[in-house]
Amino acid sequence: MEDRLQMDNGMVPNKIVSVHLQESALKKLEQVASAVEEKESANGAEMEELTPAIPLEATAEYESDVADPPGGGGEGMQAERSKLKRGHESQDESNNLPDKETGSGEHHHLHLSSCHECLQLESSTIESVRFASAENIPELPDDCSGSLEEVTDDFLARDIKRVNLSGKPPNILVYVGSDYMKTKFEQIESILKECIDPDNYVIYPLLEKQILKVPWLDNSLLLVIATEEPISEDNHKQFLTFLSKGGKILGLSTSFTFDSIKVKRKNELKKTIHELVFFKADNTEVKLNLLTSGSVFEEDVQEDIKRARPLSCLNNPDKDIVIIHLTYGDIRGEAILCQVHLELDISSVALKTQKDFNSLKMSNAKRYEVLKEILTLLGLSCELSEVPSLTPIYLFSHEKEIHASFLKWLHQNVDAEGLIKSSKMSLKFMPFYKPEMEITPYRMPVITELGDFSSEHFSLETYRHNLQTKKLGKIVLFAEVTSTTMNLLDGLMFELPKEMGLIAIAVRQTQGKGRGGNVWLSPVGCALGTLHLSISLDSQLGQRIPFIQHLMSVAVVDSVRSIPGYQDIDLRVKWPNDIYYSDLMKLGGVLVTSTLTGKTFHILVGFGFNVNNNNPTICINDLIKEHNKKYGTKLKCLTTDYLIAKSVTVLERLIDTFQEKGPNGVLPLYYKYWVHSGKQVRLQSDEGPIAWIVGIDDCGFLQVHEEGKGVESVHPDGNSFDMLKNLIIPKQQ
Repeated sequence: MEDRLQMDNGMVPNKIVSVHLQESALKKLEQVASAVEEKESANGAEMEELTPAIPLEATAEYESDVADPPGGGGEGMQAERSKLKRGHESQDESNNLPDKETGSGEHHHLHLSSCHECLQLESSTIESVRFASAENIPELPDDCSGSLEEVTDDFLARDIKRVNLSGKPPNILVYVGSDYMKTKFEQIESILKECIDPDNYVIYPLLEKQILKVPWLDNSLLLVIATEEPISEDNHKQFLTFLSKGGKILGLSTSFTFDSIKVKRKNELKKTIHELVFFKADNTEVKLNLLTSGSVFEEDVQEDIKRARPLSCLNNPDKDIVIIHLTYGDIRGEAILCQVHLELDISSVALKTQKDFNSLKMSNAKRYEVLKEILTLLGLSCELSEVPSLTPIYLFSHEKEIHASFLKWLHQNVDAEGLIKSSKMSLKFMPFYKPEMEITPYRMPVITELGDFSSEHFSLETYRHNLQTKKLGKIVLFAEVTSTTMNLLDGLMFELPKEMGLIAIAVRQTQGKGRGGNVWLSPVGCALGTLHLSISLDSQLGQRIPFIQHLMSVAVVDSVRSIPGYQDIDLRVKWPNDIYYSDLMKLGGVLVTSTLTGKTFHILVGFGFNVNNNNPTICINDLIKEHNKKYGTKLKCLTTDYLIAKSVTVLERLIDTFQEKGPNGVLPLYYKYWVHSGKQVRLQSDEGPIAWIVGIDDCGFLQVHEEGKGVESVHPDGNSFDMLKNLIIPKQQ
């Protein structure tokens, strides 16, 4: 339909949305269409020429007293209206559509703004916004609030009003009680933004004085009620009116309920952590630990409860229902009500014991999974529609002499276009970035002159000050957003002089890589990078390349725990390539790839570890804050630039030690930090023989002792090690 339709005011339609109308509405529209067709039959041929192959239009009766908009031109308006009527002439065309498009009924297009209904909707929307503004209500831009009773029934009115005519995102309103608390609203807003597509929704607070005002009912997709205080009778009635219009409600530890479902207090549950079972739409279950509100849902068996569906119950003898799904009204308003604190981040909860902290943190990822499932059931999109835009790469060096040497090498190795190419991507080196230049995952600009470079998330000075190496990490390729740092060095490493140490660092990755083809999530706050090493085949480490992943893991842990005062932060390494909080949760990992050319291994060491992103699992600063709470200390939180520099510094020292002394030179430090001491596992399967982990062998592979069989090595590429269940399970059987 591109360039075929125009509004009478000269604007080009941005989007055409189809709606499926129920039978009663269709009959009325067809009657109107027939009447209009008889009057406008003379224009039929012209319409055929202008709009070929368009299915049956939903047309409506025009009223003679509607004034043309200023500048619109009465005759032009009528002509444009006549062009938009097809009547039954295109029914035969619509019959040729596939079943999946036509469904059980016929699908009808919305009108453009030149028809009466849309003009009426536009006018009423303007009036609604004015009314809202007068009452200091945030402008709710997405839905129209006009009345269509004279055109069709309530069902049609609701569907048209909920269509995104303006192209702006639907609104989510959050009500936190009669006494508005900004902190609580921001807390809920934050977690919602982490679960839903932020490009498709706008979140506003709903204040007490706004509840009884008309505009929000027709201009909101979801209402979140997050208050334990009793809901007044008037407010309760208004919330039900919202449901009756097809609205959705998410209740977070609220007293609000309706129909046969009652809220029952259980003081023994208040502010305590319990395991619950959540039943997903695909009939699977999720078990997790959450803070309970002290209330549960109770069904009134005297009433019809067919519209209520329990979604979660506590794993206690009473199997108390704590999350329930309800429908309301003839057009299926929906509410999911919860009596567990899905909205609370662990940092905002006063916990009594270390066990409580561990329990909630281990369930944090599942808390997000459950909340996303609930929001999806309520019709929201929890999938990001687009990834962050890629940004240029900046080149900087630790010292001016190194920078000059690298630029001289570049001048001798780039092609005529200033490119260095590899099988994965091309890097175009240039002194300054030109905004019109396209950035793709396969061709990226590298800016060699920093100029006024600055980053909100990475300090060049902090990195330079804390990098204490002879070679590693001296030449930096930095990007705010890139596809994956593993690809940035691919075309540079083979020809680069040995004295130059390359590292690629990013704030975010759009295609982060994990071991075994997994995707590594790369939110802001995660330390992300890829380091280049060149190792001689004939050296100690060259004969034991698998050790490199262990050295990098130890380097990350030691970069934190070697700081005075931070030695008791429970950060550990897990074989073969993970960084863990205690033996409970992964917060980082290492990925190593190697290529042998002649007698030199060119190795890329990719790393990612959570420093300041406490969701969706845990990060290093979480551990530091918890340590401060527990011991009354005042340890400072750490930054990604600082820890990357320190980790690279420690890694170079460990490599030097290994090259001089072999495995025995580094294993004491590795065993100091690893999580496996004294762990008992079963080999092959859940029912396999019992064995004990005893260490790693000279090549870096895990060693286990099976009674009666001695010590055996287990290779990481043949087994998937599940630390939490103490199992070693072969990936392929």
